[in-house]
Amino acid sequence: MDLLNELEWRGLINQVTDREGLEKLLGEETVSLYCGFDPTADSLHIGSLLPILTLRRFQLAGHRPIALVGGATGLIGDPSGKKSERTLNAKEVVVQWSEKIKEQLSRFLDFEAEGNPAMIANNYEWIGELDVISFLRDVGKHFGLNYMLAKESVQSRIETGISFTEFSYMILQSFDFLKLYQKENCKLQIGGSDQWGNITAGLELIRKTEEEAKAFGLTIPLVTKADGTKFGKTESGTIWLDKEKTSPYEFYQFWINTDDRDVIKYLKYFTFLTKEEIGELEKQLQEAPEKRAAQKALAEEVTKLVHGEEALRQAVKISEALFSGSVSNLTADEIRQGFKDVPSFEYDGEEVPLVELLVMSGVVSSKRQAREDLANGAIYVNGERVQDVNKVLTRDDRIEGQFTVIRRGKKKYHVIRYK
Repeated sequence: MDLLNELEWRGLINQVTDREGLEKLLGEETVSLYCGFDPTADSLHIGSLLPILTLRRFQLAGHRPIALVGGATGLIGDPSGKKSERTLNAKEVVVQWSEKIKEQLSRFLDFEAEGNPAMIANNYEWIGELDVISFLRDVGKHFGLNYMLAKESVQSRIETGISFTEFSYMILQSFDFLKLYQKENCKLQIGGSDQWGNITAGLELIRKTEEEAKAFGLTIPLVTKADGTKFGKTESGTIWLDKEKTSPYEFYQFWINTDDRDVIKYLKYFTFLTKEEIGELEKQLQEAPEKRAAQKALAEEVTKLVHGEEALRQAVKISEALFSGSVSNLTADEIRQGFKDVPSFEYDGEEVPLVELLVMSGVVSSKRQAREDLANGAIYVNGERVQDVNKVLTRDDRIEGQFTVIRRGKKKYHVIRYK
């Protein structure tokens, strides 16, 4: 398959300004294309993963991706898809976030590729030096008010209100496209479907200011879930690409819990598995859904892509240990990841009778209940069943001196943390 046909098969094309013209261009030359990422937090989340991986697909097909960090537009706020004004962040905060996002983007694109090395740019380079008169005369004059008001990102906010700050975002993003067209011969902008208005505005600015301009826009669908809940959110919150904010284990668990109705779509979106490989997984899903082969492949591929082989190995190890109850082989770091949301109790002391600790930590309500549970074989310490009611926990019962994992019954875990 050629690139556009593959993107279409994967469901990655929502809109394109001139499909035939773009297909011809991609067949004739190495095309520079860009996608923008505003630093609205100190990490990108998995909602950003689809456009990042689409840039990567273009690079693998021989084209040149430009990841644009919105150091300037991040100070303004994009109204697209938002019902109210964003909170404006301090300049120094946006600068810090821009650097973190730049580092994250560099994991997915090849900056050493022969012939088509990827590039990272920051729009503060050209927007930061603009004075207001130049901006209004040289850029703003090309934008009619009626044209801007007709855009969905603005129209949807007219009733609830939109400031001039966010109203101007479309012009700034259009200016980005123009500058990259002029500086880097960038002829294609990609983005989420909510960016269609901003992308076409940029094409209009290029058409008005550059003779015989040839530029294109392509949007990717916003990711949805079959059950109607928001993609990239869990009970614990947003799924981030930063392993300090979302551990590799949590990241892996997010993908492995994918609904059967979504898993094939996500395999096409988020992995580089072939049509044949995904077809085989779809067949297995239909014939033996309980084996969750498609979910396992999805979780493994995306976790490896984002966090690397070692983090994937660790995430699988934690998952298997929790499923089997055998936690004694886990490291302290793996305990920290796998039991992040488990009730915990901090103990500051040396040896302690297990019966007393069970009560102190809230595992059971009384010493009588503790003795009863021990006698019945319902208590496990670091995965090992304990039935001795006189058992005293010592330093030998601590994993790397930091944790003791107590399980009551099949699934009720508690973690003892030591000061």
